[in-house]
Amino acid sequence: MKKITISIMAAMMLLSFMPKQLNAETPTEPTSISVNQASEPIEVVTMRTRLDEINTMDKSNLSLSERKQLRKEVRGLRSHLREINGGVYLSVGAIIIIVLLLILLL
Repeated sequence: MKKITISIMAAMMLLSFMPKQLNAETPTEPTSISVNQASEPIEVVTMRTRLDEINTMDKSNLSLSERKQLRKEVRGLRSHLREINGGVYLSVGAIIIIVLLLILLL
């Protein structure tokens, strides 16, 4: 029992007194580097701003037909943005089937 408490105390002391990392080199000041990011097409930017406008809009005073038109517009904008961005979307069911096939084959 005495050895366990001494070893625990020694371990706690060693873990609490971690040496500070030494900096061998001189510190450099960070410089601002402009990174050329691939700019999005103007069409995508306008669609996203329109979606933001619709989301911030107060929809409580709109009529039923106006809300329906907004929903159709949002769905159309989102589907068009998905087409532009591309990518592969997998459903949860497809992922489960792929994992099961991998387990069975390997």
